[in-house]
Amino acid sequence: MNEETVLFSDLGLSEVILKALNDTGYTKPTPIQAQAIPHVLMMRDVIGIAQTGTGKTASFTLPMIEILQNGRSKARMPRALVLSPTRELSAQIQENFVRYAKYTGLTSALLVGGSDMQEQSAKLERGVDVLIATPGRLLDHFGRGALLMTAVNILVIDEADRMLDMGFIPDIEKIVGMLPPMRQTLMFTATMSSSIEKIASKFLSNPKQITVSRPSSTATTVTQEVVHTSDRGKNHDLLALLKQHAGLSTLIFCNRKTDVDKVHRILHQQKLASVAIHGDMVQSKRYENLNAFKSGTAQIIVCSDVAARGLDIPDVALVVNYDMPFNAEDYVHRIGRTGRAGKSGKTIALITPEQDKYLQAVEKLIEQKLPVLTLGAQEKKAVPPQASAPVPAPAPAAKTQPAAPKPDTKRPESQPPKQQDKRPRKQDDADDGDNDAKGFGLDLPAFMSGR
Repeated sequence: MNEETVLFSDLGLSEVILKALNDTGYTKPTPIQAQAIPHVLMMRDVIGIAQTGTGKTASFTLPMIEILQNGRSKARMPRALVLSPTRELSAQIQENFVRYAKYTGLTSALLVGGSDMQEQSAKLERGVDVLIATPGRLLDHFGRGALLMTAVNILVIDEADRMLDMGFIPDIEKIVGMLPPMRQTLMFTATMSSSIEKIASKFLSNPKQITVSRPSSTATTVTQEVVHTSDRGKNHDLLALLKQHAGLSTLIFCNRKTDVDKVHRILHQQKLASVAIHGDMVQSKRYENLNAFKSGTAQIIVCSDVAARGLDIPDVALVVNYDMPFNAEDYVHRIGRTGRAGKSGKTIALITPEQDKYLQAVEKLIEQKLPVLTLGAQEKKAVPPQASAPVPAPAPAAKTQPAAPKPDTKRPESQPPKQQDKRPRKQDDADDGDNDAKGFGLDLPAFMSGR
């Protein structure tokens, strides 16, 4: 079957699912969907390797709905389990399930941290068909006796490489030990390392491997560039980039939570409509900030890698790596937030001398040299006017006059010589090492501001 011409109606999905797809405007599957759905419907174990933004979620939710719609669950006994690494991604998966299953009567529950345990337990008691969870919260419910896993016949492990990076594999091994040995297991990952292969061999039985792009590749729809900068000039260069790309929906990634707060504070000082997300925020605030970004109330989001997966925002135009990630594969995940669904996108990385080694690791992973972007000289060297005051011209030389007799300069003993002031002169504010947004002289457009 030619993937260029295949439609969802060619994949063996029922009319109620096709109707839900039609409501969303989708008629043509992505390559990972076209290849994975038929094998999942045949009840085969599948390992899907595809970069972010290629439609992996629908490649398992759609056939899972097809398989489950002929039965119903019992109290505390879900029939399918989807494990994902973050709360945001789990919530996104449930949104997809609800959207595609709306004509089937199938139910779901979301088990993630930061939400009410009792409310989650009440849903489990009523019975749900599909359970979507982060590993830690699932084990909490199981330990309290609120959950039985003996009826699960479909297991999905989403973003397996991220699960590995975040240290969730021991928890997943515990969860898999609670499930029936006769089940269907689906694993999806953006990258395929030897560690992921070992995990797949433990959890899957004779899986069908589907690869729609070279592992660790970046989307061809994304233009990638780097800006060489310094620790002192980094924030200025960030603001210059935002000025050049004013009006674009933008993600800014930082490695540390403290840097997320610092960059967000700088943008706030510049009156830019921005929000921040990192792991220390309460769940309600994270959802509030995500919704502000999705709705367009905020045009810029500053985030840590907790948001590198699970942000399903189709029109993100620019991704800025304020820091290059410590793990080169995280670069692929980060820039996968733009250039989605065939649309074009752009990503720019700010590279200090200390982070050059991380740039080299990324270029080795993706097997390409990233082009260097040179910022305009006017923006690169913007300084306050008072810092470059003109030097006064020298006075004209006076005519030579006969030397006057020297006065008697001997001081009376009662008047001691004037002492020189040896206190150090305080530096001007412009010489301080404070690397914030003040004094950059950037005139940002009004439509980028929060005013």
